Amino acid sequence: MTSALVISLKVLAVNIPLLLILGTTLGWLLAKRTFPGRELLHLIVLLPVVLPPSVLGLYLLMVMGRVPLLHDLGLLFSFPAAALAPLLPALPIMVQAARSGFASVDSQLEDAARTLGDGEWAVFRRISFPLARRFLLAGLALSSARALGDFGVTLMIAGNIPGRTQTLPLYIYSRVESLDFALAHLAALLLTSVGLASLLLVRRMEGTGHGPLA
Repeated sequence: MTSALVISLKVLAVNIPLLLILGTTLGWLLAKRTFPGRELLHLIVLLPVVLPPSVLGLYLLMVMGRVPLLHDLGLLFSFPAAALAPLLPALPIMVQAARSGFASVDSQLEDAARTLGDGEWAVFRRISFPLARRFLLAGLALSSARALGDFGVTLMIAGNIPGRTQTLPLYIYSRVESLDFALAHLAALLLTSVGLASLLLVRRMEGTGHGPLA
């Protein structure tokens, strides 16, 4: 189980910054900007929520196997595939939290900063981001827990290779197949603890600030 835990932590180390950067950017765009195709972008971002993991994994498998550049990189059934697999199913959680956070920021405060000479980056850094921070932290906690617990997409494009792509959810699957329920329960308890910690963090974020997370 130690090897699976280490791989899961490495996957999380890759996904946390990606979720923060991509989720914050997309959430800000969807909340604060009007542009052609915005609703289409929103639908595409949310699509992994309604797609079964096997379908999402199949599409990724086809893309990574048939697009020449991605195929030549040899991503399939490797650690990079295991690291990127949880990103798509976890990203909508982060985007929705960021979108709600930035939508809750009073635009008059942002406009006032602009009239004082602040550029868009300064407005984001000094006004928008700090006021939306608790939404972002809550979204990052939930999306990271979702990434850590991914099973279907990871299995489809990374496989279940011990010591290489076998994360904790895949380890549980292997232990159940081997009827080793003691170790399966131990790994499941660890993932459950992470999930509960994420939920407690979200509840704490709801208890600080001036309104509920939505």
